[in-house]
Amino acid sequence: MLSSIPISRRVFVQVSAAAGIGATWKAAAQETARTQPTQFQIACMTLPYSAFPLERALSGLQAAGYRYVAWGTTHEKVPVIAPDAPPERARELAQRCRDLGLEPVMMFSGVYPDAQNHLDVMRARIRQASAARIPQLLTFGNTNANNSNRSRWIEHFRQLGPIAREANVVIVIKPHGGLTARGAMIAEIVRDVGNDNVKANYDAGNVMDYLKIPAAEVLADLRLSAASTRSFCIKDHRLQPADQDCGPGLGDIDHYRLLEPVAFTGRPMPLCCENIFAPLLPRPMQPEGVDALARRAREFLELVTRGLQTRRS
Repeated sequence: MLSSIPISRRVFVQVSAAAGIGATWKAAAQETARTQPTQFQIACMTLPYSAFPLERALSGLQAAGYRYVAWGTTHEKVPVIAPDAPPERARELAQRCRDLGLEPVMMFSGVYPDAQNHLDVMRARIRQASAARIPQLLTFGNTNANNSNRSRWIEHFRQLGPIAREANVVIVIKPHGGLTARGAMIAEIVRDVGNDNVKANYDAGNVMDYLKIPAAEVLADLRLSAASTRSFCIKDHRLQPADQDCGPGLGDIDHYRLLEPVAFTGRPMPLCCENIFAPLLPRPMQPEGVDALARRAREFLELVTRGLQTRRS
C-alpha cells in the first residue's frame, strides 16, 4: 500500500532517479517527515522547586500551565526517585503526575559514565523509565575530561542501547563540560555508539557557562549536533553584568536561532526548563515566586516555537 503522506512531484522525481519504486516511496516519505513541524513538548523540571516538596512542585507546574514535566533531582534533599527504587515506584509517581495533567517526558540518571556502578544504575533507571512510560533518560559526564575514559563510555553505551530499545527509552547525553563540553563532541559520541536509542540532548546554558564562549559560538555548535539532538535542557546564560545561568529569554542565547534548526523534524522534542530564574535577583523564598517564573518561561517558549513554525506555514 502506498504511503498516504503527501509527496511533492519534485521530491518524487529526484528520488526516483536514484532508486527503485519501493526505495523511492520510503526516501520520499522520510524527506516529507523532515519538513513536518517538530512536536515541541514544553516542560519544566521539578528541579527549580528543589527547596520545596515534590507535591508542591507538581501542583505549581500544573497551575503554571504546563502539560509536560521532567523529574529532577531532589526535593528537600530527598531524591525524586532513588536509583534502587523498584520500577513500581516510578509507575506510581508517573500516575500522580498524569492525574494532575502532567505528562512525564524525562528523568535524570544521576550517575556519571565513569562511575564504577554506571551500568547497574543505568539499567535500573531504564527499568524505572520504562515502567513510568518516560521516553527519555538524561545523562551527562564528569566536568573534567581528565577524569573520564571515552572508550569506556562508548563501550557502556553500546551495551545500554539495546536494553533501552527493548524498554522503549532513549538515553540522551547532555553538555556538561569535559568530554561533553560541546554538542559537537556529544554528536561524535552518538555516532561512535551507533544506536538509535542513544542520542544527544542540548543545553545551551551549560555550553556557554563551562566554555565561557559567546552566544554566537553556542548557536554554531548546536547546528553541528542538531541531527543527533532529541531534546533540550532549557537554560539561558549571560556573561555580563554577572556570569550566571538564568531562565530562557533572560540571557544572551537567541532562542529563535537556537530552536530554528530543529523546528521541522517531525519528531516529539521535549524542551525541559532546568533554570527559570532571573539574573541578579535572589531566588524566590516562597513557591509562588517559582510558579510565576515557571509560567513566564513557558509563555516565552510557546511564543518562540509558535513563531518559528508559523513562519514556514
